[in-house]
Amino acid sequence: MKIAVIADPHFHDIDYRQGVGRGDKVAVRTLADTNASTRVFNESFHATKALLDDIVRRGISLVVVAGDLTDDGQQSTMVAATALLADYSRRFGVRFVATAGNHDLYGSHGRHQSKRFLNADGSHTLVTSDPAMEQGDSVERIVSDEMYCGGYGAAIPAMGAYGFFRSEGDLHWECPFGTDDRLEARAFEIVSADGRTVRRMVDASFLVEPLEGLWLLSIDANVFEPRNGDLDSRLEKSYHDSTDAGWNSMPRNKGFVLDWMKDVAARANAAGKRLIAFSHYPIIDPLNGTSADEAKLLNDTSFLRRTPLPEASKVAAATGINVHFSGHLHINDTAVFRDGDDWLVNIAVPSMVGFPPAYKIVDVGGERLDIETVIIADVPGHDAAFPYYRIEAARERTSAAVTEAENHADFLSRHLAEMVRHRYLPKEWPRDLAALVPQLNLGDLDRLAGTTVPLTSGDAFTFLASAGEPDAPDWQGLPLFEMLVDWYRLRKGREVALDFIDPARIAAYRHLAGRFAAGAWPEGCLQDRLASFMQMMMDWLASAPSRDFSVDLATGEVTSKNHLGRTVLRQTGSA
Repeated sequence: MKIAVIADPHFHDIDYRQGVGRGDKVAVRTLADTNASTRVFNESFHATKALLDDIVRRGISLVVVAGDLTDDGQQSTMVAATALLADYSRRFGVRFVATAGNHDLYGSHGRHQSKRFLNADGSHTLVTSDPAMEQGDSVERIVSDEMYCGGYGAAIPAMGAYGFFRSEGDLHWECPFGTDDRLEARAFEIVSADGRTVRRMVDASFLVEPLEGLWLLSIDANVFEPRNGDLDSRLEKSYHDSTDAGWNSMPRNKGFVLDWMKDVAARANAAGKRLIAFSHYPIIDPLNGTSADEAKLLNDTSFLRRTPLPEASKVAAATGINVHFSGHLHINDTAVFRDGDDWLVNIAVPSMVGFPPAYKIVDVGGERLDIETVIIADVPGHDAAFPYYRIEAARERTSAAVTEAENHADFLSRHLAEMVRHRYLPKEWPRDLAALVPQLNLGDLDRLAGTTVPLTSGDAFTFLASAGEPDAPDWQGLPLFEMLVDWYRLRKGREVALDFIDPARIAAYRHLAGRFAAGAWPEGCLQDRLASFMQMMMDWLASAPSRDFSVDLATGEVTSKNHLGRTVLRQTGSA
């Protein structure tokens, strides 16, 4: 019995001009917004179809969607995304079981969305659901209700066919509140931190048995905790966004779900059911123990803000669910948590709109779960938006180098490099280190590691000038920026990232990491910070198997399976 697990399709329909009603029928988001985002937008249209086509070719008819089916929950996007899945169900008999992601809905009432769409001349039009944005600068604005992202009352019925309600043919269905699947019967009270504001919110968790012996546990880990104060319950700003909170908020706000999970796990074990649990958010630290180094090197990052705390992992492991699939972070990772006899494996599923583009196939038979990670490199129509990007770039006098990509995987690899250049370096890295990155190469790092004198970032160039040019191997000329992009490739792709990085580079990185690790550096000096940078890369290289592996369902042991005949997809540059 095999199932496919996909995450974060973020489907956006480029064939429909959302609310604009013009004759061109093209809804292409800007390249500027794409380069500034952690995901790509327009490419999801063809990438989601390529993903589903691959699943169908393999004869798999049961697909788990670990959240963020839609771009941003816009009414028109929800219609297009659910229509696409319905088409695959009708033509190929594919059954989808899902959980809602933070981009699919927002609380009880929803929230406004505003997006920039390209015009034929490279300019853009702002399409928004917020009437307050109708007036402003010279940019053309169009107000459309179709851009609004709904709350539970709109989004869950729209995705209702994906297990959120009882379906004919299901062998079993329940939710934390019992067997009544009506939304009004699945509400609970959620309280602000000061205890003064109480709201009624829906929890959309459910358990379904679509096939004899297989229990799929969809956990709604979205938490919309009211902010302190008597705020308008209809406004987005009245709630703490679940984007960063995830599982860290579950014990305080949704303890009843954790109690139900424990009961489900015990009943599954007693009845001999194979239990597969999933939610949108990871339950275990996806940085594999490198959070302390990341905090020391970069201070506050989006990854750190979204990292589950050990306390949350401990509570989840105590439920006995053991294996959990997640999305949200668009990464490929396997994390293991142990607390006494309790254990939990979190399998993070990548997205087709972020590096690396892949999904998971799970063989649920036997006493082990066998997981295969499938990379989707070639996407027919992957370059559909490229002509529009080039027109925009010419108008704005910016680079359209990403449009030189040979395939979808190469495009996402190049997009990651643009994110490093335009998002991560300026927003997450300390200014002194960010200034050094474009100016140093690996030979410079080798010389910095070779001195016993602790340096500051300001001392680096003076020292390097006095050290002279060494007689060095070819790898020493590689720009530090290229290494940084590979650092992020490993951070996001783990084992899968090795398909995109030349082995000679990995060997050079190991050499440098060893050099820095051998030093005794005062805390906070340049070499100490670079040692943390190197050690994180080495930790990711040594992390648990995340490509093709097995999980022993009795012990939680994760073992790698030899992957034969894989296609190596070397990156073609980061410019």
